[in-house]
Amino acid sequence: MLTLASEVEVLARFGRALADPIRCQLLLALREAPAHPSDLADRLGISRTRLSNHLACLRDCGLVVAAPVGRRTRYELADPRLGHALDDLRTAVVAVEADRSCADAEEKGCC
Repeated sequence: MLTLASEVEVLARFGRALADPIRCQLLLALREAPAHPSDLADRLGISRTRLSNHLACLRDCGLVVAAPVGRRTRYELADPRLGHALDDLRTAVVAVEADRSCADAEEKGCC
């Protein structure tokens, strides 16, 4: 049974998904068009096993869904509005200062 997440849960799930560069690339690729895992792995230059782990995370976050197409599975964004949200986030990132706000950013992998 599907349930709706609260606003805070939605933001937390989105943040978790965006915390990894490969998942960001996946979301941006799926923003353009639904795709099969083999095509996504080739496009991103990663193994299918690694891709599968990232797609599982995105499914668990509720951001992508798997749609059976014959004997293959195609992935797409769970909601078209996610594409608009990604576009908004991409343009907001452009306005961020180049310097880091945390002195330990390199060591901690944050900011």
